[in-house]
Amino acid sequence: MRILLIEDDRAIGAAVRDHFSADRHAVDWARNLADARAFAEVAAYGLVLLDIHLPDGNGIDYLKAMRRQSDSTPVIVLTARDQLSDRIQGLNAGADDYMVKPFDLGELSARIHAVARRGGPHKEPAIKIGNVEVFSAERRVLRDGRPVELTAREWAVLDSLLRRPGATVSKVQIEEALYEFGAEVESNTVEVYASRLRKKLGQDLFATIRGVGYRASTP
Repeated sequence: MRILLIEDDRAIGAAVRDHFSADRHAVDWARNLADARAFAEVAAYGLVLLDIHLPDGNGIDYLKAMRRQSDSTPVIVLTARDQLSDRIQGLNAGADDYMVKPFDLGELSARIHAVARRGGPHKEPAIKIGNVEVFSAERRVLRDGRPVELTAREWAVLDSLLRRPGATVSKVQIEEALYEFGAEVESNTVEVYASRLRKKLGQDLFATIRGVGYRASTP
């Protein structure tokens, strides 16, 4: 999953980034709202981790703007403000969860998985292609009714394809889901994960479009 982290505290930001990068998620760290808006214009995110007090504005205003634009990306607010009124304000603005600093990174991981299981504001139904069922919000997949374990990057590749069923997804588009800004992209990464997915889920889930990318089968 690609995560947008909006946090101006360097120690907290580095700890969160390193924790989720180690779990093979792509994390773009914006230290102010201007950078966050610039990142969001060119990348699609599966989750936003949002501080409230930022150098150039209030995170709640950023969240409200997201929801006004019908952006249903899950958002977890991270803040030092622990008053009940602050939590209510964040949740009413459209946050999916709210954590008070300092927080445990293990608990944050659990909260992220819980938000994913709920599916955010609009929970998506299962996608079924042949003998494979994919529950994207829960990050769960079944093959012949049996669960299949996928790594974070295998999920990122699969999700990139299933979001555009029947359409050709370029290698560059898939790389954007795998890597944060500034990361070194290995030339054969997409091919490696595509091969792993085929071994786990079968050859018929998606096709290779030579010289272009991949195309998922229509559900």
